[in-house]
Amino acid sequence: MSAARARGLKGGRPKKMNDEKRKLAVRLYKEKQHSVDTICQMMNITKPTLYSYVKSESQY
Repeated sequence: MSAARARGLKGGRPKKMNDEKRKLAVRLYKEKQHSVDTICQMMNITKPTLYSYVKSESQY
């Protein structure tokens, strides 16, 4: 791992969505205009993923 980090590589699975799309999903959730199922279908994510985005957004 240290050799990979030295080359500028990181381990782990790549993120599904960029920060802009994450913020959009959280905003849609907080506006309460759409159901959780609808938001998940629009963003192509699962409910636990959406809830983790909401939780991480509220910590900041």
